[in-house]
Amino acid sequence: MLGTIAVVLVVLWLLGIVTAYTMGGFIHILLVIAIVVILIRVIQGRRL
Repeated sequence: MLGTIAVVLVVLWLLGIVTAYTMGGFIHILLVIAIVVILIRVIQGRRL
C-alpha cells in the first residue's frame, strides 16, 4: 500500500512540475513526506 501511495505521489509530483505555479509546492511537500516515511520503514528493517 505504501508503494502505491509513493507511485501516486510521484505522478502528482510530475504533474506539479508542469503546473508549478499552482500546486507544485504542495505536491513537493507530499513527495518529501512519502520519501521520509519509506526511509523510516527501511531503517526499521521492514521490506517495501
